[in-house]
Amino acid sequence: MYFSLILPEPGQERVAARAHLTDPYAEHQWLWRWFPAEAGTARDFIYRRREADGIPRYYVVSKRHPVQPQPGWSLQCRPYDPELAKGERLAFDLRANAVVSRPADGKGRRHDVVMDEKRRLLQERGLEQWSRWDRSERPPLYEIVHAAGYRWLAQRAEACGFQLDEAQLRADAYVQHRIKGAVKFTSIDFSGELLVTDPEKFKAVLLKGIGHAKAFGCGLLLVRRLV
Repeated sequence: MYFSLILPEPGQERVAARAHLTDPYAEHQWLWRWFPAEAGTARDFIYRRREADGIPRYYVVSKRHPVQPQPGWSLQCRPYDPELAKGERLAFDLRANAVVSRPADGKGRRHDVVMDEKRRLLQERGLEQWSRWDRSERPPLYEIVHAAGYRWLAQRAEACGFQLDEAQLRADAYVQHRIKGAVKFTSIDFSGELLVTDPEKFKAVLLKGIGHAKAFGCGLLLVRRLV
């Protein structure tokens, strides 16, 4: 496995900013160019875009070493084989497509956890629309995002080999991502501290990601050791 950082070359930051991609699908296609393969090859990388002063940089975990097809962009790449210990504390950063499955028409359908929580709150009060709930009484969006996001991540922590530190967790930056004008998926940004409880399970998550919408920049768990 490889861990890569793709960022604008020095002096090319403005060019990179002007070339900012139009939507998650276009971004997904652009990143595929770094991993050329025969048609039909399954995606074998996950990534996360982060921005500083409007300049994008991409963190990528992949099975194959990327190439460098884009002028104006630089590539830093190294082998990635994380060594972890039970009880190790790490700072983490994650952008995730947080969804839950609810039965509908005999099948399970995915629901964004924030909208799902809003529906639950409305049902408790016998309301059909969020706008019907008095602004002075309903909880602010950031509280709903944090509560629903924490529950979603905490429910997956044990299976993923870690334990959350609830007091250190931030769950915010809730975004509805549009592709060709329509909302296709949502994301929440998480950050905080965690405790490794099962190194093998946790390593698998670092390599494969967590949650859905991995093709669109969700799921990559970025970690660093705490000093």
